[in-house]
Amino acid sequence: MRFPNDPLLTIGHVAQRSGVQASALRFYETRGLISSVRADSGHRRFPRSTLRRIAFIVFAQKVGFTLDEIATQLARLPTDHVPTGEDWRALTGEWKARVQQRIEELQRLNIGLDQCIGCGCLSIERCMLSNPGDRGGGHGAGARRWTGEMEAE
Repeated sequence: MRFPNDPLLTIGHVAQRSGVQASALRFYETRGLISSVRADSGHRRFPRSTLRRIAFIVFAQKVGFTLDEIATQLARLPTDHVPTGEDWRALTGEWKARVQQRIEELQRLNIGLDQCIGCGCLSIERCMLSNPGDRGGGHGAGARRWTGEMEAE
């Protein structure tokens, strides 16, 4: 999407300013998260407003959203003008519950680490932190366990 008065940037400039590798920018473009236009030379040129989209993508990934979820959220942005602060706030409003959930998970992990180190067991059989709900443990050691028949060749 191209907006008037939105200067175009090279992929190198976008990578430098955003801190995201050019290969990741090309990947984001193939996923439809960002878009570019092609210069006469065939090189990508990104609207300056792409920098905010990239910041959104990076932060959303840190919050725990998948790229598909991020694409769904970005699709809600207006296409007739550069998104405003209000447009971005509308998207991030639903993040608070996700962030709070992550905070609670990390707090439980932190408490679990204190308890595990404090108890001194560090036992794979007893430790609920390192081996919670081990349903396959009774079937022997190993990462894989065969549960079916082999296909006939």
